[in-house]
Amino acid sequence: MKGQMEKKIRELKQQKNAIILAHYYTPAEIQEVADYIGDSFYLAKVAKQSDADMIVFCGVSFMGESAKILNSNKKVLMPDITADCAMARMVKEGKIEEMRAKYEDLAVVCYINSTAELKCKSDVCVTSSNAVKIVKNLPNKNIFFIPDKNLGRFVAEQVPEKNIILNDGYCPIHVKILTEEVLEKKGLYPNAKVLSHPECEQRILDISDYIGSTAEIIDYAKNSDCKEFIICTEDGVRYQLEKDNPNKNFYFTRTSPCCQDMKLNTLEKLLRVLETEENQVELDQEIIKKALLPLDKMLELAK
Repeated sequence: MKGQMEKKIRELKQQKNAIILAHYYTPAEIQEVADYIGDSFYLAKVAKQSDADMIVFCGVSFMGESAKILNSNKKVLMPDITADCAMARMVKEGKIEEMRAKYEDLAVVCYINSTAELKCKSDVCVTSSNAVKIVKNLPNKNIFFIPDKNLGRFVAEQVPEKNIILNDGYCPIHVKILTEEVLEKKGLYPNAKVLSHPECEQRILDISDYIGSTAEIIDYAKNSDCKEFIICTEDGVRYQLEKDNPNKNFYFTRTSPCCQDMKLNTLEKLLRVLETEENQVELDQEIIKKALLPLDKMLELAK
């Protein structure tokens, strides 16, 4: 059954000149049939550079929105249009305007894990892999970093010359990774290195051997001489880690860091959306126009 679905997906993809993009946190069966697998920044670049007529984005809502903003003339579909990211809208109404009134020379730096509406109110977007570089490159002294306070705090530590104002948002998955469970794994595997995403809380980062984006964690594990790793990010990354490193061991905390919204992407839904072309991402042209500016600025500054 699985093999038949995969075959049909590949046939439809060819017929319709479609491209399948999948985030590292989606289920393994989705990553197996995707044309490109990556983190938010990589997939944003692929979406913009693609000459496909149709983009099927296996991820959550803000990712589909970003693909549509960057490709307004193409069909962007999602296997499950309800797949969402709680952090994406964690900015209180009026907070951006309040910060702009309070601070001169302010840049609103918006993590790509945010709604199209938040992007419209921002000066530049960033991802976990390019946030430090972009904030360093901005001429502004004052930075309001939205929506994730943990990534914002990590950036502030790397760029002490800037005044970085933090927001109250957070990733519900990463903040549930418990220090005691990481230390428990470390007790079982004392030679293992702890690799963590900057969306984790400070107490996790403090006991980490390496901090980086999902893609950077994958690269670090691949290039390291170490054979054992404790991974502090969403468990979907296990697929790529094990594929790249068959002779290495990867351990996750007892309380599995699993994003249920990412897991809404299934082969059945992917096949259906290719057949019916339903679940199209629709955005108002004015929103696309405004949100494109910080996304384009991100791609420019991250070169």
